[in-house]
Amino acid sequence: MLTALALVAGAVFLWRKGERQRPSLMVILAAVMITNVVIWSLPTRTGTTLTTATAQP
Repeated sequence: MLTALALVAGAVFLWRKGERQRPSLMVILAAVMITNVVIWSLPTRTGTTLTTATAQP
């Protein structure tokens, strides 16, 4: 999550400097990373999350 925040901050900085392609890709990467964390954090039908399900033997 900290990396996603750093990517967004870096994208804003580069956008203000006039670049367009790299900041766009950085924002897309941050969105993918955040979506991945949300998917792993949502509970399944049984009420457990994927993180707790993988930790159990």
